[in-house]
Amino acid sequence: MSTTVETMEQGKVASLALHHEIGQFLYLEAELLDDWEFRDWLDLLAEDIEYTMRTTVNAQTRDRRRSVQPPTTWVFNDTKFQLERRIARLETGMAWAEEPPSRTRHLITNLRVRESALPDEYEVRLNFILYRAQKERDEVFYAGMRQDRVRRAPHAAGWQLCRRHITLDQVVMTSHNLSVLF
Repeated sequence: MSTTVETMEQGKVASLALHHEIGQFLYLEAELLDDWEFRDWLDLLAEDIEYTMRTTVNAQTRDRRRSVQPPTTWVFNDTKFQLERRIARLETGMAWAEEPPSRTRHLITNLRVRESALPDEYEVRLNFILYRAQKERDEVFYAGMRQDRVRRAPHAAGWQLCRRHITLDQVVMTSHNLSVLF
């Protein structure tokens, strides 16, 4: 059994009501990103957030018989401070990669919520498509899987994101830059 499956099966499946509540939180988060409400989005992040994306490798380059994966590299491995800096740069109007600003649409599906080993934290696994359009003909689709961890929070949304591990299905990224948030 793969490590990912074992990890997801270790936690008890969340109740339907809790699944709905966490799903609504993630839909709110996607809406804030699509509407360029980045400061409000930052408020949903825990101070100890792990926000990562690694490269993906082709299946032909690994040895499935021995379960050996070739090494990958970080696309990003950000803390809350680094995410704040990225957003501050976008707000200056001097982030040329976002001139004109991208139009994004975050679509999430196949949401699974499980209890975490930590109290009031839940493991969330989901699939996503991020559509990005810029200028007249610059369009990119990012598809993949996210492993998030959310915890209860005292603010209006009721939850905060404390981990996001992003795995893209693409091996080669064809966009001119990677300035959008997942």
